[in-house]
Amino acid sequence: MALFGFSPEDYDEVVEVWPDNWLSFLVMDAMGTQWRTGTCGATGLDYGVLPNVMKLVGILAKDRPGVFQDVRVMESEAIAVMAEARYNSP
Repeated sequence: MALFGFSPEDYDEVVEVWPDNWLSFLVMDAMGTQWRTGTCGATGLDYGVLPNVMKLVGILAKDRPGVFQDVRVMESEAIAVMAEARYNSP
């Protein structure tokens, strides 16, 4: 945050990540620029880069199937939130 000139006081709410979800969160965060988009906005993540991202984040091979399922849940929710924002914008 400090790198960009922000402090914790600049945020209205704190979102906690449960320890069981931390690795999945790190992967989803690292995938932030890997959205496939179309004329209606984001359609999903580019799964082609996901194995490399998981390796770079340090996800052990035995944990990757579970992390993949978690990322799919977060992806689905993100798509729904983006769609809602698109339809509710002025």
